[in-house]
Amino acid sequence: MNKPADKALIIFIRNPEKGKVKTRLAQGLGEDRALRIYKALLTKTRDTALAVDAQRFLFYSQAIAQNDGWPEQEFDKRLQSEDPDLGVRMHDSFCTALAKAEKAVIVGSDIAQIEPQILEEAFAKLAHHDYVIGPALDGGYYLLGMKTPSPELFTGMAWSTEKVFQDTVGRIRQLNRTYDTVPALSDIDFAEDWEKHGWDIGPA
Repeated sequence: MNKPADKALIIFIRNPEKGKVKTRLAQGLGEDRALRIYKALLTKTRDTALAVDAQRFLFYSQAIAQNDGWPEQEFDKRLQSEDPDLGVRMHDSFCTALAKAEKAVIVGSDIAQIEPQILEEAFAKLAHHDYVIGPALDGGYYLLGMKTPSPELFTGMAWSTEKVFQDTVGRIRQLNRTYDTVPALSDIDFAEDWEKHGWDIGPA
């Protein structure tokens, strides 16, 4: 995989199994449809990542899959660390990526409106700022980029709350570092998120 040494793209995914992905979405649409939607979002994420010229790190939740539509020659496939704290797992992934690249960006795998231009914009903004953040409409973030590992942004964070973006910005300011943002987007957690931001994947 001969990719630029200056940019690394990190993607976390859950192994797509019925009843184990998008559980809040499944409460409104059922487990079968939630799984189909998640697979559609994974395809969107994969295609977006392939359009960006960067090293690509794909971190699985449970097991590294082969021949799953994520080509091994394009994605450095790894397992997420086993720590239950999302912040620890994210920090570990940044340490891995930044050992091989000058800039690293992590992006969520459930963003229906993600486009290559947004990822390129994030990398470009890291040329002038210490961090870049993609705010999620629910108060979290769907994208985070940095140039040096920053455990301060992950330790003790109340994940899956409406204050994650705000708290992250506050921590960056406490570090006297700079940041910029890319467009705010919605992640897909509930049926109404998909109805508003998703697309037609056929009948349930």
